[in-house]
Amino acid sequence: MTPDFTFERAAEAQGYSRIAGVDEVGRGPLAGPVTAAAVVLDPENIPEGLNDSKKLTKKARTRLYDEIMQVADVSIAHATVEEIDEHNILRASHIAMVRALEGLKTPPDYALIDGNMIPRGLALPSQTIVKGDSLSQSISAASIMAKICRDCVMLSLAQQHPGYGWETNMGYGSKKHMDALQKLGATPHHRRSFKPVHNILYQE
Repeated sequence: MTPDFTFERAAEAQGYSRIAGVDEVGRGPLAGPVTAAAVVLDPENIPEGLNDSKKLTKKARTRLYDEIMQVADVSIAHATVEEIDEHNILRASHIAMVRALEGLKTPPDYALIDGNMIPRGLALPSQTIVKGDSLSQSISAASIMAKICRDCVMLSLAQQHPGYGWETNMGYGSKKHMDALQKLGATPHHRRSFKPVHNILYQE
């Protein structure tokens, strides 16, 4: 199963013309922001090979990132660790999604959103699609953009905070990351509301 333009065509049939795909990455990591992307593709110029970013090689993701940037309206946004801890990861993901939509050069008139929940406060007509990054080309494009951008953030943070392995685990709770948490403690970029971090910070 590969994503296609069926959902976008259905929205066009309802009279919408600027349809944005929206996806986020980084719900599961113990550190770093959650990142969302919104992408409005040109129906006449869709890059070949779009798919869920998790199903693509790093080389394919990088190629598609460059191609999407050239032919689409792209916006990438984050919700910070502080916002994740203040609200919760789901709400923070939705905040990032709304920010990404608001950051597009030309406002969209419809949004296709990966998942099963429309973000609170989103006034735009929209539709949720479970596993949308495998079904909608616009959402798969957004998943690629968000993944590449968040990985770049984590690579930068890994240079500032060596030892946690963020350059490879991207903030997820790998053994190296968990061992470093025990040994080095938490950085300002750790999500204190996440149980593994909380337990280490506040252990007896």
